[in-house]
Amino acid sequence: MFRDECTIEARAGKGGAGLVSFRREKFVPKGGPDGGDGGRGGSVVLTATDAVHSLLELGRRQHYVARDGQPGGPNRSAGRDAEDLNLLVPVGTQVFDAERGNLLRDLARNGERLELAQGGLGGQGNAQFANSVRQAPRFAQPGTPGEVRTVRLELKLFADVGVIGLPNAGKSTFLSRVSAATPKIADYPFTTLVPQVGIASLAGERTLCIADLPGLIEGAAEGVGLGHRFLRHVERCRVLLQLVDVSASASTEPSRAFAIVDEELRKSSPMLHARARIVAASKCESEQDQAAADHLARDLGKEVLRLSSHTGAGVRECLEKLDAIVRAADQSAAPAARA
Repeated sequence: MFRDECTIEARAGKGGAGLVSFRREKFVPKGGPDGGDGGRGGSVVLTATDAVHSLLELGRRQHYVARDGQPGGPNRSAGRDAEDLNLLVPVGTQVFDAERGNLLRDLARNGERLELAQGGLGGQGNAQFANSVRQAPRFAQPGTPGEVRTVRLELKLFADVGVIGLPNAGKSTFLSRVSAATPKIADYPFTTLVPQVGIASLAGERTLCIADLPGLIEGAAEGVGLGHRFLRHVERCRVLLQLVDVSASASTEPSRAFAIVDEELRKSSPMLHARARIVAASKCESEQDQAAADHLARDLGKEVLRLSSHTGAGVRECLEKLDAIVRAADQSAAPAARA
């Protein structure tokens, strides 16, 4: 199960109260003030990790509350600070202020942290207020309240390959063929409502992280259908695999199906439209399907791979081409990073 957005309220802990206390020792009839300070309240912190791949678990609850700090003790003993409440989110999670809508942080790296709500400060005990004039203060500070903040979390996937295409283009079947992922597969539009992620294994211990993204329809760039959710995830895929259904049962003519997706990418972002992309004719199993794939290649004036996720034909060759593009991108990025 996958979830790519949720809204939560983070409530930090209150600081512990300072203590009003005086020394009570034998043979010391008038002991001075010795009330200790309260401890700091726990903060609510988000931490990005590669070990989590969805916002599903975090979204099961709406309110997250950190513990309060402990009150101060006698003999100037400070109260214990409360532990921070650490919430794990997937790498690629964007954090927005729910009220203002502004982006607070893009947690794009493993281990990156964001303090959502800061814990309250502990109050000072009466020992802190003693001086030459006021030698026996009978008051102390209360702890300050912790911060409260409501945020909206959105996940933009980081994947090597994003599989795109119209609904029922065969994306989920492809992912289930090349990985252990088990996306929902059915013969109706928008079977995939949220991204599904799988890891494909290649020879030489190579792997590809592949995301099956919700299908597009015309108007996706304006938010029609699942448009905005789809385009959010495509932005961070390093190479795109566009599947075009060339079978006799396809609801849209192949060239038209390619053009719809291509136009939505172009309208969304020129940079996204220019992303490395491989086009593959899916459900290509009969001679009629092969002819439709040939016709699509002539219309596009570019190479079109043929594959059948049902029989496995052409799947391995497709993965090798995708891997070559990803590795080439890694090599070109390395000199830029060193510079």
